[in-house]
Amino acid sequence: MDSALLMHRLHFAFTVTFHYLFPQLTMGLAPLMVVLKTMALRRNDETYNKAARFWARIFGINFVIGVVTGIPLEFQFGTNWSHFSRFAGGVIGQTLAMEGMFAFFLESAFLGLFLYGEKRLSPRAHWWSAVAVFLGSWLSGYFIVATDAWMQYPVGYARAADGSVQLSSFWALVLNRWAWWQYAHNMSGAAITGAFAMVSIGAFYLLWGKYAEYGRIFIKTGVMAGCIFSLLQLFPTGDRQGRLIARYQPVTLAAMEALFTSGPGAPLVIIGQPNVEERKIDNPILVPKMLSFLTYQRWEADVRGLDAFPQELWPQNISLLYYSYHIMVGLGTIFIAIMVISLFLLWCGKLFNARWMLWILMLSLPFPYIANTAGWMTAELGRQPWLVYGLFRTADGYSKTVSPGNAMFTLLGFMGMYTVLGILFLFLVRREIENGPDLDSAVHGQVTSR
Repeated sequence: MDSALLMHRLHFAFTVTFHYLFPQLTMGLAPLMVVLKTMALRRNDETYNKAARFWARIFGINFVIGVVTGIPLEFQFGTNWSHFSRFAGGVIGQTLAMEGMFAFFLESAFLGLFLYGEKRLSPRAHWWSAVAVFLGSWLSGYFIVATDAWMQYPVGYARAADGSVQLSSFWALVLNRWAWWQYAHNMSGAAITGAFAMVSIGAFYLLWGKYAEYGRIFIKTGVMAGCIFSLLQLFPTGDRQGRLIARYQPVTLAAMEALFTSGPGAPLVIIGQPNVEERKIDNPILVPKMLSFLTYQRWEADVRGLDAFPQELWPQNISLLYYSYHIMVGLGTIFIAIMVISLFLLWCGKLFNARWMLWILMLSLPFPYIANTAGWMTAELGRQPWLVYGLFRTADGYSKTVSPGNAMFTLLGFMGMYTVLGILFLFLVRREIENGPDLDSAVHGQVTSR
């Protein structure tokens, strides 16, 4: 691979991966905040209100860091990927602009009302502000996913005289069939992150012996949401996304499964290491015919392997794609197991006292981030060698006048700045967790005593 292309890809990969650590939590917490506010309104219970305000503060910290780390991505389309911007800007500029102008402003404006307007708004109006934050964050997610979905499955475009593509159908772009299932799969993944964050902090409070009432609320809410969305991540969203890949990107499916040879009754690899040089799986544990059944609902269905496609169309890093996909699937299966067991213990009335399970819930916090990152790596590595599938190659999209040294220099700079931002984020969140949901009462007491 050309060294400049490699540096530009690493640059964008680093910045977008770091950035998405924050929106996935805001999108995951948004519906849970609505649930907490709804319970507060229905029960007239201030405990739920304080719980919602606590998570709103965590949401706000994530939102700010997400904005700061997201702005450079917009500029990178011009600085690092100018040829791609020239080619596809007439299409993807629509959804990216709508995300900034509509969804972002909706989310940010009502987040301010939710955080600082409770004393000035009626309880019902404050509840509506939480709903608006939820709608804004999830609408923002849709426009971004719709942009990526067009790159996976381009529709609604026309070729211009200069070779670029221009939007010919706005509704084809925003209602892209690929976008619907990719969005559902992505948002269920974000909701899993939010649910695990909530149960992790709740478990920490119970193990710590402080804020136990809030800990029980967090665990109960998070376990129910986590169980629902973990199952949705598997079916129907994961299943439908897989079918789209099998139909429109069959070479990607073959690479994800390291299926080197075409044939009927294709097996599903549970464990194994792809040996690309010898075109086989080393040390495999297989489920016979399962891949054929999952893909085409027939045990003997023929599944095309990598040998059915010219090698120049293969994804460029099959091993990394294979491992990313299997990490995502493996962790998703573990999430279902954790949440189903937790829900059973909750139903039996034993979860809050089962310290072994509380430790599992508390320590599980990083893994949804890993699973979501692996999922996006699967999507983006699987699309290679195309930036816009079937239309525009990655090797043609980067800025040819920006040298590898310049790209390396700015990448190191971003790494340094993002390290500082990451430390700041951890410090602020740790402080909020230590202060707890009763922060408002504690501050009020200090002011009164003075």
